[in-house]
Amino acid sequence: MNLTVYGVPLSPYVRKLRLCLAEKELDYELVIVLPFDQPAWFKDLNPLGRIPAMTDGDLTLADSGVICQYLEDKYRSLKPLLGQTPEQHAKVRWLEKYADYELAPLTTFMLFQQRIINPSMGQHCDEKIVRTALTEKLPSHFDYLEQSLGNAEFFVGGSLSLADLAFASQMVNMEHAGEQLDAKRWPNLLALYNRIKTRPSMQNLLEGEQEILASIKPTK
Repeated sequence: MNLTVYGVPLSPYVRKLRLCLAEKELDYELVIVLPFDQPAWFKDLNPLGRIPAMTDGDLTLADSGVICQYLEDKYRSLKPLLGQTPEQHAKVRWLEKYADYELAPLTTFMLFQQRIINPSMGQHCDEKIVRTALTEKLPSHFDYLEQSLGNAEFFVGGSLSLADLAFASQMVNMEHAGEQLDAKRWPNLLALYNRIKTRPSMQNLLEGEQEILASIKPTK
């Protein structure tokens, strides 16, 4: 086995992939590649310049969803994370993409960008953008996900799946940005997030992420 992941720990897509690898108990090497100022050789792995990418021996893959699907297909004897039936598989992929395409632009590219990335680069945090995301854009998405989850322990089939990991990966960046789900309005989502956070796979990642956050936090 010769798995190498390229990206940065604070990326929600890299985090999702690393959680997938950890839950499947697959060893890998993490090579740091930023989402900007990338080395020229990274274009050979992903011509779009997006993280993560992954190599498995001579095989090169990009896109977190594609990579996780590959791991599911190749290591069928390991913990399944895409459901047990075609119906469950479809629902997992839908919710994964919902987190990637609907939550990420708000939790990561608005909240996390403004509160964490901008100050770390000496740029202004626009709180108007933050408030717009929190009050106007995110609530409808959380309403939908709260309804989809209901009182279940996990989103699909009563067991952990990539849908849960994708959702939690976005919530981590929201929490890094100093915000949390409203326990009264979205109690089931918050409970799910807290369950994922207590898993060893997530705890191991969060320890390293907190060190990174401390290192990039501007000094007063």
